[in-house]
Amino acid sequence: MILGLGGWVVAALAAGAFLGATLQGIVGIGLNLVAAPVVALVAPQLMPVVPLLWAVGYPIGALAREWREADWGGVGWAVGGRVPGTVLGVLIVVWATDRLLGIVVGVMVLAAVLLTWRAVRVPVNRRSIGTAGFIGGVTGTATSIGGPPLALVYQHHPGPQIRASMAAYFCLGGVISLIGLGVGGQMTLHDLWAALLLAPALLLGHAVAGPLRRRLDAGHTRAAVLAICGTSGAVLLVRNALGW
Repeated sequence: MILGLGGWVVAALAAGAFLGATLQGIVGIGLNLVAAPVVALVAPQLMPVVPLLWAVGYPIGALAREWREADWGGVGWAVGGRVPGTVLGVLIVVWATDRLLGIVVGVMVLAAVLLTWRAVRVPVNRRSIGTAGFIGGVTGTATSIGGPPLALVYQHHPGPQIRASMAAYFCLGGVISLIGLGVGGQMTLHDLWAALLLAPALLLGHAVAGPLRRRLDAGHTRAAVLAICGTSGAVLLVRNALGW
């Protein structure tokens, strides 16, 4: 047992963190589309704080590499929308059960996969970016999955701009959500140690993503991982809905 977590639980969490980090390193989003369902399935007591801590720390690497490509004006509007969304998200965490959070995560993952798969075109303006930030604040705080709304807005932009803009949003927005959860009494020192325990898996995913980003067709990789995410979300939704 490590931090109260069994060996197989730690292994599952590490696998989810590694796969999610690899995906996000390639396309700019995906860490918690993969990791959050795994955490909610095997260690729901760590939701949503541990995945949020990962979401804040991991994008620093992308920002260090491509920060000049970020749409900082758009990021500002998204972060502004995230503040009120965070308030609503904290209320959901305070009142919701682990089972309900599991269902919400499952629905969020499936919705994100379906919308992204269909490549819905959203106009890029202050209103759409601010709205995406607000929705991301609600879902990011309550379920640790806050990237899909903004990613849908930016999906037709160049890869470097998507990765850098999403990385900035994850870092800044994640800090806002963590502050909100801390004020709401939902964050503990145990969460921090658990997040640090799995940090090597994130670093490994970041390292693996570099050559994959250069060599693989992102469209095919993205489609394959979206299928995996969809399966994870469906399993999580069914498991919690039926109370397994």
